[in-house]
Amino acid sequence: MQDKESTPSRDRILQAAKHLFAQRGYENTSTIMIARAASTSESQLVKHFGSKDGLLEAIFDLGWKEMGNLFEAIVDTTPPVQRLRLVVDHVLTGLNRDPELKELMLFESRRIRKQGHAVLMTGSFIEFMRKLDVMLAEMRERGELRSDFSPQAVRSALMGVCEGMLRDELLARRKGVESGYTIEDVKAVLELVLTSLLVPEQARRAHS
Repeated sequence: MQDKESTPSRDRILQAAKHLFAQRGYENTSTIMIARAASTSESQLVKHFGSKDGLLEAIFDLGWKEMGNLFEAIVDTTPPVQRLRLVVDHVLTGLNRDPELKELMLFESRRIRKQGHAVLMTGSFIEFMRKLDVMLAEMRERGELRSDFSPQAVRSALMGVCEGMLRDELLARRKGVESGYTIEDVKAVLELVLTSLLVPEQARRAHS
C-alpha cells in the first residue's frame, strides 16, 4: 500500500473528498477542507477536477466504472440470466465493501443539481445502464424474459428495489435503529422480483 506522500495528489483528493462527502455531506464540505485533508492545495483540486461538482462526478464515475468492469469479465458462454445475477451480486457486494461510496450513491447521486435542472449522471453510469439493457434485451430475445415488459422497465424495477432497500437500511442506521433486514435479504427480494419477470422454464423450451 502506498503511503500518503507517494500517492498522487489526484488520488489523495479523490480519497479525501469521498470520505468528507460521506461523513459531512456534500453541501457541508468545502474545497478548502478537501485540499487540507489531502495534504495539497485548492489549485490542485481545480486543476484535476475543475470544481467540487467535478470532483463528486469523478467519484461516481470511478465507482460505476469499477462496478461495470464485471461485464467484460463475464464470458459470453454464460447464460444471460446467470450473468445478470452475477452483476447484481457484484454491485451489492461492492457497495457493501465501500460504505462511503454506498452513502454517496444513495444520498447524493439523485439530488437535483445545476440550479435545479439536472441530476448527476456520469458517463460510466450511463454505460452501466446501457449494458444492463443489452443483457435484458438478449434475455427477452431468447424467450427468458417476459415480453409484456420492456428491458428498460425491468432494469428500472431492479435498480429501484435495490436503491430503495439500501437507502432505507442506511436511514435506519442513521437513526440508531435496526432496519430489520440484511444485504442477503436485499439479494433475496431482488431474486424474487427477477424470477417473477422470467418466463417459466416450460415456456422457454417451447419458445426455443
